[in-house]
Amino acid sequence: MTTEALIAVGLEDTLQFACHPGISCFNHCCRDLNQALAPYDVLRLRRHLELTSQEFLRQYTCEHTGPATGMPVVSLRFDDDRQRACPFVTPAGCRVYAARPASCRLYPLARAVRRSRADGRISVHYAVLQEAHCRGFNETRTQTVRDWIDNQELEIDFEMTDLLMELISLKNRLRPGPLPAEQRQWLHMAFYDLDLFRKKIDSGEVEIGEFESIPDQNDDRRWLRWSMAWIRRRLFGRI
Repeated sequence: MTTEALIAVGLEDTLQFACHPGISCFNHCCRDLNQALAPYDVLRLRRHLELTSQEFLRQYTCEHTGPATGMPVVSLRFDDDRQRACPFVTPAGCRVYAARPASCRLYPLARAVRRSRADGRISVHYAVLQEAHCRGFNETRTQTVRDWIDNQELEIDFEMTDLLMELISLKNRLRPGPLPAEQRQWLHMAFYDLDLFRKKIDSGEVEIGEFESIPDQNDDRRWLRWSMAWIRRRLFGRI
């Protein structure tokens, strides 16, 4: 394979691909990336590393404002002293493999979600990203795209990502351009720093009004759904 290609596929199409330490390019894809982390990535990684949200964000990430959305984006900070390697990669592979980000789980697939302007219906599309350096496509293992997704346990990731994409769509339609600093802080807490968000709710600094009951303290998935719903109502007036 000498060129890069993005090839559209369906869930029942066959994917010939495998990645393991015996491949010559093993770990090569874990460096020099601009890898944004989804909110659920942050939750899963900090739980795995037994860190608070703030500790994880401070040690492993950097934040900027998305130029197209005006919303905070958290990206993994790669190691300049190791040729911009992922902070979690080792010669033996990923040391947080069980909690790896959704983009790592999905690779070599790409996923796009589109909403029809005509009727509002949502459609999901997949493609295979074939990169020149990757030797995984020379392996003989085959499976359907659906099986790959199921084996990577991406169901929760997709749910949470779709909730985020819906909020981004609302922001672009209803509140284009930069947000005030206070509202950017709400988004940062609700998406990436649920520990701080919980504390501010407990102290009364963040008002929840007639919002539904607060989830259990340790139920990250329910908290993330709750926080996104809070943002949807507080920032965009949508239920």
